[in-house]
Amino acid sequence: MAQTIDITGARVHNLKRVDVRVPIGKMVAVAGVSGSGKSSLALGVLYAEGSRRYLEGLSTYTRRRISQSGEAKLDAIEHVPPALALHQRPSVPGIRSTFGTMSELLNSLRLMTSRLGNYTCPNGHMLDPTPNVALERPIICPVCGEEVQALGAEDLAFNSGGACPTCSGTGIVRTVNQATLIADPNLTIEQGAVAPWRSLMWSIMVDVCREMGVRTDVPYKDLTAHEKEIVLHGPAEKRHIIYHSKKENRAGELDFTYFSAERTVLNALDKAKDAKALKRVEPFITEEPCPDCHGTRLNKRARILPVDGKTLPEQCAMQLDNLAQWVRTVPATMPDDMHEMAQSIVDEFTRTARRLLELGLGYLTLDRAGSTLSTGERQRIQLARAVRSELTGAMYVLDEPSIGLHPANVDGLLGVMRDLKAQGNTVVVVDHDTRVLRDTDWIIEMGPGAGSHGGTVIAQGTVSDIEGNPHSLIAPFLASERLQIVRPQTPANKVFDEGALEIKTAPLHTVHALDARVPKHRLTVVTGVSGSGKTTLVLESLVPALTAKIAGERLPEHVRALDAPGIDRVTMIDATPIGANVRSTVATYSGVLDDLRRLYARTDAAKARGLKAGAFSYNTGSLRCPTCDGTGQITLDVQFLPDVDIDCPDCHGTRYGDVAGEITWTPKNGHKPVSLPDLLAMTVDEALDIFTGTGQRRLHAELETLHELGIGYLTLGESTPALSGGEAQRLKLASEMGRAQDGTLFVFDEPTIGLHPLDVRTLIGVFQKLIDHGASVVVIEHDLDMIANADWIIDMGPGGGENGGEIVATGTPVQIAENPLSVTGRYLKPCVE
Repeated sequence: MAQTIDITGARVHNLKRVDVRVPIGKMVAVAGVSGSGKSSLALGVLYAEGSRRYLEGLSTYTRRRISQSGEAKLDAIEHVPPALALHQRPSVPGIRSTFGTMSELLNSLRLMTSRLGNYTCPNGHMLDPTPNVALERPIICPVCGEEVQALGAEDLAFNSGGACPTCSGTGIVRTVNQATLIADPNLTIEQGAVAPWRSLMWSIMVDVCREMGVRTDVPYKDLTAHEKEIVLHGPAEKRHIIYHSKKENRAGELDFTYFSAERTVLNALDKAKDAKALKRVEPFITEEPCPDCHGTRLNKRARILPVDGKTLPEQCAMQLDNLAQWVRTVPATMPDDMHEMAQSIVDEFTRTARRLLELGLGYLTLDRAGSTLSTGERQRIQLARAVRSELTGAMYVLDEPSIGLHPANVDGLLGVMRDLKAQGNTVVVVDHDTRVLRDTDWIIEMGPGAGSHGGTVIAQGTVSDIEGNPHSLIAPFLASERLQIVRPQTPANKVFDEGALEIKTAPLHTVHALDARVPKHRLTVVTGVSGSGKTTLVLESLVPALTAKIAGERLPEHVRALDAPGIDRVTMIDATPIGANVRSTVATYSGVLDDLRRLYARTDAAKARGLKAGAFSYNTGSLRCPTCDGTGQITLDVQFLPDVDIDCPDCHGTRYGDVAGEITWTPKNGHKPVSLPDLLAMTVDEALDIFTGTGQRRLHAELETLHELGIGYLTLGESTPALSGGEAQRLKLASEMGRAQDGTLFVFDEPTIGLHPLDVRTLIGVFQKLIDHGASVVVIEHDLDMIANADWIIDMGPGGGENGGEIVATGTPVQIAENPLSVTGRYLKPCVE
């Protein structure tokens, strides 16, 4: 057996012909600063080749139905095992998914309920559990002799035979909100008065509506009652229409069925199979719990069958930690001839539940909708499922699995990784958490910088090898648990000298009534294990209450009081992706492209051609590449293989036509002339060097800000939807830097996601600049570096869900570290001593 995966000449993304050997059957970490090439090596090479080569053994018919990775750019790779990847951002589940279905725990509960339940005969007599159910024999009532039809596990599934007929197993009844159907009664139908036809239907519906006898060139408010009835609820009748295609500039004839405004919404709702599709319909519908199943999703028979007194909906409404305890007691309540079957079902449930509990998900209920789970929660469910499969000889590639984990939950993560290794697998983990890195057998560190300054292996070896390597950037963080304080912290007796925000809330979800104080002009960090109430306190209470108060509106119902003297602005900066497509780039989002377009419009070459600033837009301008329409990419349909996105063959990914490359601007600092396409291909830092000493102060300041935020390695033309959560947050923050922030409260939701310890220090420095400019900063965070650098900590807990929801400790980092009630303090203590 080979001992290593041998990679030669890897050049995926920024990798510079990397040659490296990855130990097989070990826990291997890939470390490095953001943008250094970690994911390119782990996912772009190891996973891409491991999965591709495995799938090549399947038939063409099967492969075309599986999402595949493209072939990695490298000279050779040998001895690569079949690979599975646990991505940083698992896909958002469908509308029927719950924590129970995603974790597959619900399968065990359905089986347990169908086999071990107390059935009721037609005359109302409750029967003891019997082996006849499993043997598919009829159950006879010992009292009246009536026969009872037993249920199978599928008869208890809300996506199958057990679905509530009223809500089709969704637990929610969705009706059309009639008030949303007309966008503006002052508009004509041709101008877009019918809101659903704008986003959910083809524009041709205006022509069909006209054939239905409705005047489409008259303001909607002036239509007759009969015409309005046709628009809103008209019959689904076919009409023969003559239409004009603006895109192809030609007319045509066809028969088309009329979809009223209401039917358009209902049709889109019926076709919505996932959260993304449902989101398009949401503006036009009202959601309420199903009146028949009360949100349980099950039909009457499926929801009344009890096991030891608890029906399936009651089991699913329990927190996992409480449910697991109850399930273990079930075999003891069964008749002797049922004990072995009961124990077998319970053991299967317990094996799966144990992993999820170790990963800190005990606070979740099985009926929790999958779409409401956080990225970190979905990732941990995915991880637990991978371990349960008990594969051997595979390679698991984990992309930053510590994201969103409290230090207490990292212990469970490490246990899962060790088990994957113990089952005979290779575990490759991309991560920044030093506790994760210290627990691995081998570390490959990429760097030394980001983007074009990275892409090489700067250090590799065991943890002790790395600690002693002078080229390693992670070595100082591995060698010492003590954290470095990189900002001036306020003494405990002066934390509230500048004033405070005070909020009092009533109970909400599993969070108790709270009374919290946040110091002004300080760095406050809200901590606690997953599900402890951090989001409820900050994002569902403090932010909405401040927003309402500033706007002069009523406070949210559960907020009893809010005192926020001097706060007149609240800015929430989260890690959601920026933009929806490749047209959104670092240059467009930061505003740099607007200034660049104006700069190039002032050049002699542009004036000679009569070009204004608008011509330099790659979205709508005349200089954009006509082949790719300014996206820089084209998509190839390769029939039986996955679609392939490649750089446009004409503009080579620059987004511009040849003329744009001929228009150059000459810096007054000795740099050679440069075109706009050339600039967009540069990193922020490279462009900053170009504009230093040129007198272009606004552009220089914008680029300097991006550099100070630690994202100078991003190219100006980089697509923003592809940025990591941490990169997206810092880019959003760029517009706030350098301006007076008096009266502003900044709220950050886990801003250290995906950041190297060096980048975390940069971010802490950014927060200090905001505070120096008069702002107050509140951060929801698990990262110990960030927590240790806070002025004030609010620690939620002590556990998650029903076991949390309280403020267990407040104070400075040192005070929290000494507080025996704080779980966070337990992990913080060795870091601040």
